[in-house]
Amino acid sequence: MTMLPRAEYPRPQLFRDLWLNLNGEWEFEFDDERKGLEEQWYKNDPVFSRKIQVPFSFESKLSGIGNPEIHDVVWYRRQVELPHSFSDKRTILHFGAVDYDAMVWVNGELVARHEGGHTPFSVDITNALQPDCNVLVVRAEDYGKDVFVPRGKQFWKEKSAAIWYTRTTGIWQTVWMEAVSSIYVEKVKYVPDIDRNEIQVRTFFNRFAGEMLKLQIKISFQGELVSEDIVVVTGKEKSRKIKLRGLNDHDMDRFWSPNHPNLYSVQFSLWQGEKLVDQVDSYFGMRKVSIEDGMLYLNNRPFFMKLVLDQGYFPDGNLTPPSDEAIRQDVELTKAMGFNGARKHQKVEDPRYLYWCDQLGLLVWGEMANAYDFSEEYTRRFTKEWQEVMERDYNHPCIVVWVPINESWGVPNIQIDEQQQHHALAMYYLTKSLDPTRPVVSNDGWEMVKTDLFSIHDYEWRQEVLSERYRSVEKAVAEMPGRRRLSVGGFKYEGQPILVTEFGGIGYKMSEWEGWGYSGASDDEDYLARLRAVIRPMHNSGLVQGYCYTQLTDVEQEINGLLTYDRKPKVPLDQIRKIVEENQ
Repeated sequence: MTMLPRAEYPRPQLFRDLWLNLNGEWEFEFDDERKGLEEQWYKNDPVFSRKIQVPFSFESKLSGIGNPEIHDVVWYRRQVELPHSFSDKRTILHFGAVDYDAMVWVNGELVARHEGGHTPFSVDITNALQPDCNVLVVRAEDYGKDVFVPRGKQFWKEKSAAIWYTRTTGIWQTVWMEAVSSIYVEKVKYVPDIDRNEIQVRTFFNRFAGEMLKLQIKISFQGELVSEDIVVVTGKEKSRKIKLRGLNDHDMDRFWSPNHPNLYSVQFSLWQGEKLVDQVDSYFGMRKVSIEDGMLYLNNRPFFMKLVLDQGYFPDGNLTPPSDEAIRQDVELTKAMGFNGARKHQKVEDPRYLYWCDQLGLLVWGEMANAYDFSEEYTRRFTKEWQEVMERDYNHPCIVVWVPINESWGVPNIQIDEQQQHHALAMYYLTKSLDPTRPVVSNDGWEMVKTDLFSIHDYEWRQEVLSERYRSVEKAVAEMPGRRRLSVGGFKYEGQPILVTEFGGIGYKMSEWEGWGYSGASDDEDYLARLRAVIRPMHNSGLVQGYCYTQLTDVEQEINGLLTYDRKPKVPLDQIRKIVEENQ
């Protein structure tokens, strides 16, 4: 029997028992001539010439196709027979991510459209279903050569080159269904307050029709019930602030941190009279990120961030991790090398990755996948999708910083173009308006406008130069390590915490992959010496409050990872850990 790919529950922040995974074999077809809509492939049942393994894109090996050529329009089809447990329920169809424009039909009826390649969407398909077998059809249209599409590291040319990698077209995260009642918990939002030992729980329902409903909220910590609350539902949203019992001091606490990833379990039960109409399980962490007098704090204590840049690519799945075990392994390997966090680079990561970071204790900088160039259409696309990203990931305690823009991608003329400066500034304030609890970096690396952290990219490899550069604020903020100004648009350094959020990038070939790095090592001893030479100045600076080393793994033509592309350490992990933890 063939194992179902990516069989784990895809939405760990809100777990419901009745669900059906739709990954696995689908019928598949390229539509280079763009004739599928005209010929009504969604209902005329044409013969599709290929099979594909969902959720892997056709460019990846695990899809069963492995074709890296540009095919902008693709079609999927499969039959679905609902389990008996879905009877007398509403059926919600979910897509984790489809790159870029998606259209969905059930039994020939158009039920959903979605724009954006990195965010989920769902639709109630109950009224389109038939009693027996149902036909699900998806049309995905990507824009492989459009430089105004938020694409991250996906190259707009056919072959990967420099810092750009293989594209992802169509479905690349799990497709699934769940059964719900006519009224159900649609989402929840947590706002932790460690200073008051209090959690605000905002519960959102799909609708409100005036029924007498009660919501029961049970909060537990390590199996012990710490709070139980029952409230009358009077609208589509119910908000409660709940005091948590138990100690919360810094010697014996229940806060969430990389060293102590403590999580509270939550069960929501929705009652209509004596009838249980919905029940979902969730979790949260009590965690605070703050900046006080130019110092970066985690849970009211100074905290030095030791991050690794993680591109989130895999040799056989590209943007899609091959398994949940592979996701967990990346988190464990990152921690084993002594890092306490990761900056997910130009990728909106699979929710399962964030789940494992919550569970195992790894900080994450949440970064949007940018376009390459600027236009008003890019602004519209970006703004819409970035809000969806924040909506999806808000509750994860592991996420401690938001990064809407990296290295002026999407705003290449920001140094002199006021319109692009306004865009970066708008994204900073939009992000703060949606989440006032986390720091925001307006443009990571250089050419920053308003920003909470002063984050610098610097691939200098000489220890003496780095040591001198980060010895004083005056030198650090006056330098142009990327030959770019660090601030633009009339903004200047205002005493924010200084972090070096890209550096290192030491190339070391330890596999069959050919490639490049920002500097090169000849053997293990040279590699460790070079690694020590760039990390030690960060630790000894007294000014730098964190860093992000480039990078976790080799990726396609890049060989500057601490691990090979297939996740093999280039040198023993404990030797890397010794360098990362030196003087800390």
